[in-house]
Amino acid sequence: MTVKISHTLEVQALFKEAAGFNNDQGSPRLKQIMLRLITDAAKVIEDLEVTEDEFWIAVDLMNRVGKHTEFGLLLPGLSLEHFIDLLQDAKDAQAGLTGGTPRTIEGPLYVANAPLSKGEARMDDGSEDDVATPLFIEGVVRDPAGRPIAGAVVDLWHANTKGTYSFFDQSQSAFNLRRRIETDTEGRYRARSIIPSGYGLDPDGPAQECLSAIGRHGQRPAHIHVFVCASGYRHLTSQINLAGDAYLWDDFAYATRPGLVGEALINDSGEASRARGLDGRPFAELTFDFQLQVAQSAEDEQRSHRPRMGQ
Repeated sequence: MTVKISHTLEVQALFKEAAGFNNDQGSPRLKQIMLRLITDAAKVIEDLEVTEDEFWIAVDLMNRVGKHTEFGLLLPGLSLEHFIDLLQDAKDAQAGLTGGTPRTIEGPLYVANAPLSKGEARMDDGSEDDVATPLFIEGVVRDPAGRPIAGAVVDLWHANTKGTYSFFDQSQSAFNLRRRIETDTEGRYRARSIIPSGYGLDPDGPAQECLSAIGRHGQRPAHIHVFVCASGYRHLTSQINLAGDAYLWDDFAYATRPGLVGEALINDSGEASRARGLDGRPFAELTFDFQLQVAQSAEDEQRSHRPRMGQ
């Protein structure tokens, strides 16, 4: 027989005291959130009859996830970062705010203050020229009416051919495969980079351990992260997911969305290659436009205040 006591006055008073409601210090908002977390956790323990062993094994896992700084990977893997996007989509729809490039998750691997260029930039440092396929990305940033937005900033970052990111992978040069590009008078941005690899969670890490325990993989398709911002428009956090990847619609982090798939088309023309400044080897071309929504407030123009590297 299941025993439940979380609803009793004595236990409810305990939870309120634990959440700080019996003092006038601290944050009232945090107290409200903490009380809900404690109460809901207690109900899970009761309703599912969580054993002491299961409870402390879960605590140990959370300790190890924190030690390995993998919460930023595990929470997307458990769909919570995508849920925040879905919730914001629903709020927008309720307010009549529709259209524009879809948002999707940021992920934990952004680094602030990448080099800023006007119109175009080269993102890679050339260290993988012998193994990487050169990728030329271009597109236009537009307003809701389809007009180009000059002076918008397109902030791009992605993995190398091994699926690792500069800063977090100390073998790469600073800001490798990370650039900010200010659009020209026609709203256009251009970048030379390389085709990134998809990647997976550390197979020996606690985040993958958790997913494996529920029968799930931790693989992501090849993708390019992006922020797009412009004065008077809502900040956009999104991704370009590369067509043809085996994990395109099976992303453990649920970041692939309709409207966010781009096709990197291979061009094997020697003449075109040389015109691009290459040595005749094949390269890829990717065209991807962005459409921004009008900001409803000054806060809309800013990205979230999530802690980020380099800030």
